[in-house]
Formats: sequence, C-alpha cells, structure tokens
Amino acid sequence: MMTNLGIIGAGRIGKLHAENIAYRIPNACVKAIADPFISDETEQWAIKLGIANVLKDYREILDDSSIDAILICSSTDTHAPISLEAIAAGKHVFCEKPVSQDIGEILKVRQALTTGKLKYQVGFNRRFDHNFRAVRAAIAEGRIGEQHIVKITSRDPQAPPPAYVKTSGGMFMDMTIHDFDMLRYLTGSEADEVFVRAANLIDPEIGAAGDVDTAIITITMKNGALASIDNSRRAAYGYDQRVEAFGSLGQISVSNDTPSTAVISTAAGVCAEKPLYFFLERYMDSFIREMKDFVRAIADDSPVLVNIEDGLQSVVMAMAANRSLKENRPVALSEIMG
Repeated sequence: MMTNLGIIGAGRIGKLHAENIAYRIPNACVKAIADPFISDETEQWAIKLGIANVLKDYREILDDSSIDAILICSSTDTHAPISLEAIAAGKHVFCEKPVSQDIGEILKVRQALTTGKLKYQVGFNRRFDHNFRAVRAAIAEGRIGEQHIVKITSRDPQAPPPAYVKTSGGMFMDMTIHDFDMLRYLTGSEADEVFVRAANLIDPEIGAAGDVDTAIITITMKNGALASIDNSRRAAYGYDQRVEAFGSLGQISVSNDTPSTAVISTAAGVCAEKPLYFFLERYMDSFIREMKDFVRAIADDSPVLVNIEDGLQSVVMAMAANRSLKENRPVALSEIMG
C-alpha cells in the first residue's frame, strides 16, 4: 500500500522529511509540498525529488482527496490551526513539536481527534533513537529494578541567534521539550513537580532577548523517581546527548554517538573522536524511523507511538519550568493544567 503525503513547510525539517521519504521509505510518496515563501531553488529541489505539486497555499493539499496524510513542518504558531483544518479534512497528521505553546490550542486538537480514527503523531524523534530505546527497554523489563534516579544531559554545539530565541518560545519550549518527552518515555511515568535553576553564561544577547542558555532542572516523577536534566546552548566539543538511569538493581547509561569508536593511544595521551556535530547527524536514523512508523500506523491502522497526549504533557512540563524560573520555586504540573 502506497501512502500519499503532503508536506506543509519547506524549511530545514520539511526538506529533511521529504528527502527521507523519497530515498528511504518505499511505501510512501510526497505528492505535494506547500510554503508561502517557496523559492525557485526550493521548487527545483522538489522537482528533482519527484514531488509533483509545489504550492504556496497549503489548503490545496488539504483539498486534494488523493493525499492521505500531511506533515506539518511550518512555524510553531501554525501547528495547531493547521492540525484542526487537516483533521476536519479527514487527513492523518504528523506534526512537528510543539503542537502549540498554548495548552488550550492543544486541547482543541485533542478534542477534534476524539471524533474519528485519524492518526496524529507528534515529532519527538528521539524516542526512535537506538540508544534511548535500549534504556527504555531495560527499565521496562525491570532490569535495573525500582527507578531511583534518571539523568539526562542535552547540550547543543552552538547557541542559536538571538533573533531565533525571540520567536522560539524559549529554551524550555524549544530545546528542553525533547528532554521532557524523553524523561516521560524512559520512565513510563508522568512528572509531578518541576524546579529550575538557570542562567545566561554563554551569550548576553540571549538574556536580552528574554531567555536563558544554561539550566539544571530537577523533576519529581509520579512513580517516585527523581530526575535531573542539564542543558547548555553551547558545548565546545559537539552535540552532547547522554542518559543514565539508576535503580535498586543497577544502572544503565548511554554515551554519545561518534563518527567512529577509534581511540588513539600514544605517549602524548589518549585521544578519541568528538560527538557527532548536531541533531541532523546524531538523529538522522531516528528521523527515518519515526516517519516509517507514522506510515506504518496509517497502513496497518495501528496506534502511533507518540500521540497528542505526549505532545500535551511535554508542553505542560515546559510551562512549569518557565514558571519555576520566573517565581524561583518548585511548580506542580497540576498548577499548569488547573
């Protein structure tokens, strides 16, 4: 069965998904891509990929009865409105994170999904990473016993420009949101309380834009486990992505992926390769796996692995983190949903 897809948004992530589908997912086809700012260069790129329709108005994709599902890769403020339009048009939806920075908008999408059998997958690709899946399996199988401590380290190789920060929703909504989702995924539990310590240690312009660039976040989970997330917008040695889970019977940890495992040992010292540079290199396989899973869910009429509830809870945690930073206190997630 061939699944016909339409992509809304022809930026970096939209192009990534289009290329993965064209070259690595044989049972799916991108029939159309839409972006109001489509350029001649992007149009030529799409034609080379075999995308038949290059559009400026995404509604033409929603009106095309031959298209089974859409990928929403446009700006964050459009995610929820387009989701609602797509659901009303009877399309399955893959939506990049976050679904919205407004809980009310996410709840509208959740409500719209209760009326039918449409698939709705949120783009938390790290759940499909080989390392983190191994940690999840060990925890779920009880191999480390009762969960006590979970640590997530997530540090980017370079800070984003201040202009991006102003529209991103802040570090917790833009960057840490992946770690919030990862914590829920690994533990199989919901968060109860969030407490943040954060600072501007990298770029004062990020602070001037109203955001932080360095943070330590502690989270109490409903299953009793204690968790910590440490974030930095700039790690001089590359993209730092590590996890450790400690329990009553032992611990499991995963280190960074590197271009090779080669280690050179000489009288001068021992030298190994730096981590893969950034998310496109580090998580390329997970981007492919998440899209394969979305197509599989449509073809098999099976559940998606990252649903609207996952999209909601990660945003609630990000909002709790923002409130904790602002008010300098632990914040219960019930305060946000309330």
